[in-house]
Amino acid sequence: MSTLQQVAFRAGCSVATASRVLNRNGPVSDEMVRRVRRAAAEIGYRTSGRAGNRRPAIGVLIPSITNPVFASSLSSIQSRAMHAGHSVLIAQSNYDPAQEADAVASLLQQQPTGLILTVCDPEHSPALSSALPPTVLLGNLPTQRFTAAVATDNFGAGRDLTDHFLRKGHSRILFIAGHFAASDRARQRYLGYVKAMEAADYPPFEPLEISFVNSLDQLDLSDVVSRLKPTAVIASNDLLAIGVMGALRRQGFSIPHDISVAGFDGISLGLLMELSLTTVEIPEVTMGAAAASLLLDMAENAAPPRHLTVPYRLRPGGTVRNLKAVS
Repeated sequence: MSTLQQVAFRAGCSVATASRVLNRNGPVSDEMVRRVRRAAAEIGYRTSGRAGNRRPAIGVLIPSITNPVFASSLSSIQSRAMHAGHSVLIAQSNYDPAQEADAVASLLQQQPTGLILTVCDPEHSPALSSALPPTVLLGNLPTQRFTAAVATDNFGAGRDLTDHFLRKGHSRILFIAGHFAASDRARQRYLGYVKAMEAADYPPFEPLEISFVNSLDQLDLSDVVSRLKPTAVIASNDLLAIGVMGALRRQGFSIPHDISVAGFDGISLGLLMELSLTTVEIPEVTMGAAAASLLLDMAENAAPPRHLTVPYRLRPGGTVRNLKAVS
């Protein structure tokens, strides 16, 4: 049976240093952390912090457990974790930056192998301000401190979806999103929209930011539609796009005859509607599995952190009208 002394000898450090690394209870250089974890992995050492029959676990933070996108990611994370002998601990932030730190603190109490986090804004998240075990950002871009991330190019996705509308003759395109402070993904998609509009010499509209967590069946777009008279609406995710379609229909608009609508994510619900939703498919299952694999490699094998970019795909549907088509 391997011992802490053997880990320290193999890593070329003191027993106290090896203990600090493996129990995460003191300052240690990044290089030493990698050396100790690699040594522990090579000789099969497990810390007493995982004593008894308790199974090692991965902690996962998501914005909302009810969004099908995050449910898909969770499913693939759990599958990969179980294959590696880990369980999964889940917390949600409800798209609230103030709740993120408490949620992560709750996960840390369970002494996880590492964390997979989808935060509102990684540059300003209070959840990322303290010392953390190996951590992978999922859906967020990497930061200078947290360089391990699995994401898609949300800026490019926003630009390409806007170009899709422009090619079909739309120039009055409204962007509706959750509050950007609650989602850097939504903000990046909007910036891509702005880039495409400006490249086509059309003035972009200011975004309409609404709460992600409010009931979408109460969404009222009468004022903004009356003022801006858009021919098309881009929603920052598919659930919001479906809510937008409901709001427009309550106002008497026909989709896509009067107003076209599109979203992001590619959730299966968008394919089950009377008109399939035009969307940008984000491979959340692939991203979740990649994040789990990357985290386990970092935590168990002392692998260096990496930034993985997963490709997206535009999925045309029946909710976008071609204004250039002959009537």
